[in-house]
Amino acid sequence: MSVLFFDIGATLADARLEPDGTLTLRVRPRVDAVLDALGDVRKGIISNPGPGDGAAERAAAALEEAFPGRFADAGLVHWGVKDGRGIFDLAVASTGGAPADACVFVGEDAQERAFARQAGMRTAPHPVFALAALENRAVFFARVGLPDGQDASELTAAAEATEAVPVQVASERLVVVMASELGAEALGRAGFTVEGRDPVEAGPPT
Repeated sequence: MSVLFFDIGATLADARLEPDGTLTLRVRPRVDAVLDALGDVRKGIISNPGPGDGAAERAAAALEEAFPGRFADAGLVHWGVKDGRGIFDLAVASTGGAPADACVFVGEDAQERAFARQAGMRTAPHPVFALAALENRAVFFARVGLPDGQDASELTAAAEATEAVPVQVASERLVVVMASELGAEALGRAGFTVEGRDPVEAGPPT
């Protein structure tokens, strides 16, 4: 009985506070496709709605507007700061019996993921790796060399078809990506040179 919990800002969507006080969420690339692929896996939210009265209500309305019907189980939606393991413990408790290690927190912030792991959860640094986390498959940083005749845009296109996310252009011919083993193999088949297997949670390679 696995449960996926997502952060919102910079993970599922980019948030903008409108002049009238409403909150707008712009869905980030690849997110809708990931959510479609996850099918009936139970999904929740662990996210900071921001300061001020009514912040949680504004965030909930924006979430439903951006992701209609995607996060329908209100009991799995948790609003609050993620400055310790507490909110993650509450999220696990809200699942109705799922063990902590069957729960996954997906978020771009490394410190927040560390708090989630303290609560016993698995973690993923990007929605693209949600399935890998559910299946307990590792995600790592790798250095991808661009062969002659190919540029970073072609790598981006190849990455979008697999479990890989470019994160830094290190030089004209070298790009750092996050990838699962499945993603790294797919990039290799596409003609790119993939080197290094540095765990994401250990920090980016130097």
